[in-house]
Amino acid sequence: MALSLKENMVLCAMLCLLITPSVAELPRFKQPLNESRQSLHFLVVGDWGRKGTHNQSFVANQMGIVGEKLNIDFVISTGDNFYEDGLKGVEDPAFYESFVDIYTAPSLQKTWYSVLGNHDYRGDVEAQLSHVLKEKDSRWLCLRSFILDGEIVEFLFVDTSPFVDDYFQDPGEHTYDWEGVLPRMSYISQLLVDVNSTLAKSKAKWKMVVGHHTIYSAGHHGNTEELKQILLPILEANNVDAYINGHDHCLEHIIDKNSGIHFLTSGGGSKAWSSDVKPWNLDELKLYYDGQGFMSMQITESNADIIFYDVSGKPLHTWSISKEPKLASSI
Repeated sequence: MALSLKENMVLCAMLCLLITPSVAELPRFKQPLNESRQSLHFLVVGDWGRKGTHNQSFVANQMGIVGEKLNIDFVISTGDNFYEDGLKGVEDPAFYESFVDIYTAPSLQKTWYSVLGNHDYRGDVEAQLSHVLKEKDSRWLCLRSFILDGEIVEFLFVDTSPFVDDYFQDPGEHTYDWEGVLPRMSYISQLLVDVNSTLAKSKAKWKMVVGHHTIYSAGHHGNTEELKQILLPILEANNVDAYINGHDHCLEHIIDKNSGIHFLTSGGGSKAWSSDVKPWNLDELKLYYDGQGFMSMQITESNADIIFYDVSGKPLHTWSISKEPKLASSI
């Protein structure tokens, strides 16, 4: 009997854990440590591109203020960069209306490391990946999957939309741009091998993975079962410290009681979903906030300090993950 797509992917994920790691083919970028403080400071925002509406402009303003206070080195975007249907092409004015003309603060004139969300896949994907956008605004860096080497931390950005069965089997009225992804099985299989290889070979003190879709979430979309079955075992086997995502329009912090992985959702860049939360074990759920906002992180050799902020810049939740000694506690 032929295996289903999901069964094939689970089998592939299991095989990835048994294969001797090879050199990853994913593009790699370097983000040097701040020499004076030997650390990295950055912001994380997701689900933002609405031409300033739904409080996007207010979130952007507070990001600028916090970014200046923390002297950030870069910004991470967790996807759904342009609503509702991505970009129409490299000349789409939405690139200016939702990005260039919104995030104008001096502190935000740093590289934006971005992944694609499901809404981005409803437009011209190649437009978002094009060097033409970087020529329009040098901050913009968006690829399907890539590695960011921060010396003490290695970030692995993963293209998660191709994992989700519904986008292929039941897309409804939406049209997705899968050029560059098909055949899907081959694309996902190679990506899983690259993910496992990259994480297994990493010598960084911290290992973090960034994707658009949730793995664990009490929010509207909830868990992404495909990622839970296929990607999560690879993260667990390679001792990943945190998985950072958007997709659910909220701010959220879950610590898995078994693996200890921190699941950090920063999807509050614009439109939020009020009171849309599912029951969750409160020993694991450290924050659920159903409003707009963003997250900051400051990483040193020994600590990763996380702060979530609301639309007014008020800190909602702080947490410190420590490497030496191995602790994780509220601050």
